Amino acid sequence: MYSKEEQRHLFDLSKKLLEAPEPSDFAAATDQSAQLRQTIVYHEWRYYALNDPVISDYEYDMLYKKLEGLENRFPELRSPESPTQRVSSDLTEDFATVEHLTPMLSLDNSYNAEDLKDFDERIKNYLGLPLDLEIEYCVEPKFDGGTIALVYENDQLIRAATRGNGQMGDEITPNIRTLRSVPLRAGFSETGIVKAELRGEAIIRKDVFEKMNEQRATDGLSLFANPRNAATGGLRTKDPSETASRRIEAFIYQLGYAETADGSNALDLLKTHDDTVELLSKIGFKVPLKKAGDGERKVCKNIAEAAEFCMHWQKKRDSYAYEIDGMVVKVNSFELQRRVGSTAHHPRWAIAFKFKAKQATTRLVHVDFQVGKVGSITPVAKLEPVQLAGVTVSSVSLHNEDFIRNKDIRLGDTVLVERAGDVIPYIVKPMEELRDGSEQEIQFPKNCPVCNSPLVRAEDEAAWRCENPDCEAQIIQRMIHHVSKNAMDIDGFGESQIEKFYRLGWLRSLADIYRLDYEQIAQLDGFGEKSAANLKAAIEKAKQNPIYRLLHSLSIHHLGIKASKILAAEIGHVLELKDWDEERFTRIHNIGKVLTHNVIRFFQNEKNVELLREMEELGVNMTQTEEDRPKTVSADAPLAGKTILFTGTLSRMGRKEAQAKAEAAGAKNISAVSGNLNILVAGEAAGSKLKKAQALGTVQILTEDEFLALIGE
Repeated sequence: MYSKEEQRHLFDLSKKLLEAPEPSDFAAATDQSAQLRQTIVYHEWRYYALNDPVISDYEYDMLYKKLEGLENRFPELRSPESPTQRVSSDLTEDFATVEHLTPMLSLDNSYNAEDLKDFDERIKNYLGLPLDLEIEYCVEPKFDGGTIALVYENDQLIRAATRGNGQMGDEITPNIRTLRSVPLRAGFSETGIVKAELRGEAIIRKDVFEKMNEQRATDGLSLFANPRNAATGGLRTKDPSETASRRIEAFIYQLGYAETADGSNALDLLKTHDDTVELLSKIGFKVPLKKAGDGERKVCKNIAEAAEFCMHWQKKRDSYAYEIDGMVVKVNSFELQRRVGSTAHHPRWAIAFKFKAKQATTRLVHVDFQVGKVGSITPVAKLEPVQLAGVTVSSVSLHNEDFIRNKDIRLGDTVLVERAGDVIPYIVKPMEELRDGSEQEIQFPKNCPVCNSPLVRAEDEAAWRCENPDCEAQIIQRMIHHVSKNAMDIDGFGESQIEKFYRLGWLRSLADIYRLDYEQIAQLDGFGEKSAANLKAAIEKAKQNPIYRLLHSLSIHHLGIKASKILAAEIGHVLELKDWDEERFTRIHNIGKVLTHNVIRFFQNEKNVELLREMEELGVNMTQTEEDRPKTVSADAPLAGKTILFTGTLSRMGRKEAQAKAEAAGAKNISAVSGNLNILVAGEAAGSKLKKAQALGTVQILTEDEFLALIGE
């Protein structure tokens, strides 16, 4: 971006400006402000893009204050490109949704060198290349932050957005302008590019994050969970000055779209992915650096070298200044990228190498016993907080009494904790060799920790259960489940709102959800008239749900979404179930005795029946809808009577769409390979299920195209 001579000049100019007196007239102020803008942009590049400042923070602040002072004295000197204008004074109430210039696809995942080898072979097979041919790969960090898309036109930053759903994202331009690692103006025109869309990741340095949390603790504020949450939350704050305060940085790792003045694709002029990253670096963007011996980015001559580089970074991830959860391996050649193409989900030419789950040891200090929606008692271990893969873990589920006994977990134990898949914390084992005799056995309660009712345990279950339906904890959990996405799907109505309304005395049963006072809600802190109106609209919409959703929302033990659909197809009205006997239930395929007893028990309880009648009076639909009715399939349908399973990644449709097509063609979707399976449709990266089906020798194995041809599409 800057030659050595330019850098020396800007450094010397900075020193002169620090000593320069305040200009006496507008002409002198114009000259000095232009020089200040030029030097400040240079020092921001040194600090944020290269992590190699040449002046102190204090000196930078003094230059910044000089410019700020001149612009305050002469407002006409302000320009949108000025470093002082990164933080807008406007508060954003809502984020507009914008369409990306090109879709932002997800990445397929790998977890070991063998997976990378398979990825390499898939590319060669797809391109018809010999397996012993070497393909060049570019490998770079998979940053653990918030994905962003930046659009530049005529060298100016004109728009910034979150990833969103890959097609559309929330516009966050005022917030992104506060990131000093993002140039407000970049020299694309020098390369012939008039419009470009960049992909990157907004992240916070580990040391900056720690200091931020220390300050929040001092100020009595709640702590951020991890750098990722602090960064993504900062991107979406309504006040850009809050974004600026979090010291977020942006690594740019891809030029996703580039257009020349005549409208042609500028990427056609570039040969490799590495070329584009070098170009972005030269015009001022912060990119993963390629340095001999200690770089974050490397061009590897083959997949073996790429795998070795991934393993190298897996070992040193903790010493890196930023949180990363893997490496991204990309075919370096743009020509090969274009030839291999993408699926609807991910590019075939790139894959994420995910690092192994992180483990750490900590001490188990206490166990809480929590009550679920059907009364199940779940023990939750309270741990001395420990960092795992960038997240502070202080609570871990112990599942049930058998889990505790089988692993011999005790209070006071030092335990080995793992984040399986970098998501769910899990106790691997107690460190028995570290026990000093002070550890105590965990005593499972005999009575409910909330209502004190005796706990019971069925012979065929691992869980102890509170059978008091009026237990306060169960009531709250049932309401939380009722409004959840898989049940009544009341948008914007979550756990915190349920608990708050319960504490206020507004909710005591499911029926109360449908008679809330929205004027009262609008008066609550954090709500307002718009939020109350949105909640009302979501609840009114939920009243018209198909009855399978209502059945699933009632928290009847073992009545999941699939069984709810089966029952909904058999009834005209929900309350018909109160008149069914066991024989009527068991005539239905896939409705077993345990579920039958649970449903009968629910509908024999007059309180539950009265609750449903009350909900119906409040407008909740209880009658079968078109969506509930069974889909009729003719006997000559192409897949009539067949069972089918989809595995791997499909390129022409999503998994749910494929299953719906199979069902419409007469097939029954099943979830595992067994002797009952007739057809397996294998997409890309099909794994163990394909091998098992091949071993059976009785399963018809189809490609995605063969499946579509079979059903006549």
